[in-house]
Amino acid sequence: MAVKIVRQPNKIALLGAPTSAAAMSSGHEGAPAALRAAGLVERVRTIGYEVADLGDDPPQLYKPDEESPRARNVAGVVAALEALKPRVEQAVKSLALPLIVSGDCSVALATVAGLRRYFRNVSMVYMDADADLNTPASTPSGCVDGMVVAHLTGRGAAELVRFWGEPPLVREPDLALFGVSRLDPPEEQLLVRSPLRRYLAEDVRRMGAAAAARAAVERIHASGYEFVLHLDVDVIADFAATNYPGSGGLSMDDVREALKVFAQQKHLAALEVTAYNPAKDADGQGARTILQLLEDFFAARLEALKTQAAAAAAATAPAVELVASASPSAEEAPLQPATADATLSAAAPHGGQPADSPDAQGAGETTEASVSETSVEPNETPS
Repeated sequence: MAVKIVRQPNKIALLGAPTSAAAMSSGHEGAPAALRAAGLVERVRTIGYEVADLGDDPPQLYKPDEESPRARNVAGVVAALEALKPRVEQAVKSLALPLIVSGDCSVALATVAGLRRYFRNVSMVYMDADADLNTPASTPSGCVDGMVVAHLTGRGAAELVRFWGEPPLVREPDLALFGVSRLDPPEEQLLVRSPLRRYLAEDVRRMGAAAAARAAVERIHASGYEFVLHLDVDVIADFAATNYPGSGGLSMDDVREALKVFAQQKHLAALEVTAYNPAKDADGQGARTILQLLEDFFAARLEALKTQAAAAAAATAPAVELVASASPSAEEAPLQPATADATLSAAAPHGGQPADSPDAQGAGETTEASVSETSVEPNETPS
């Protein structure tokens, strides 16, 4: 049965995933509480959003795991994913934009799985200093957070590949690496033959951040169906409040420009902010930096939604007048304005590629939506 959902484009659902299980040290699990304490909810509300703070999942903490040196703490990682996934589904069902704040990048699996409860195709922009393409066979450390993209695309530890019943969670051509500045040799070799889209930090600097972001959106077909934006804060050059800071990443201006482009996309379905470690942020500067980026992001998004809605309304009115004047029976059967779907909605059930796209899937599916509500039918793919 279809579920009727009222569209609320200025609504955000905040989900905390306090986990460091996939990392190699503790501290990340404090990210949701620290960013709340720094004023995350208040600052986003000030912009004009309604923020539903849905609280935190049970914490999953890093611990040494010498019994599984090739994929450490997998049980804790899976527990974190199983807790988060139904809450992402809840946020999607309400048509709020899920904002997931976590320590571990591995929560991306739960975010995509939650979205795929309703949307057949989900793509991703993965902003991270690391490509996270290692597997248990190639990892130098056993760090599961260094395997996230591999797991999303169907390779890696069996427990995580099978988290979604029909892997991959994201097809390789539908995932863009953005801002990567560190690659292990096995990852470099994989990228030579992989159809993954990639915009390494040097590419972003050469192209310009906004141009690179627009190219990434186009390449992963984000104009046709939903995408997740994953932001690992270590993509910011010299950002200290994270476990693995680096100097080769994107500048703050580059990150801000790229985020603005991603924020303006109507098919943005979820935002993840990961890898902030408040234990390495004694003066709170790291938290303030993240909050400023998010404030700029959400302000740009709200402005874009308003502009798109106004354009849709303007485009609808003349069409109604033209039909009314051409119809001799207009007074007998008054015309109703056509509904303006596009800009304020999550996609229709199983949101898919445009029919003329070479990567289209499910081109025969029907989209039903209106400005105020849409029918979203759960995708029964097993998880």
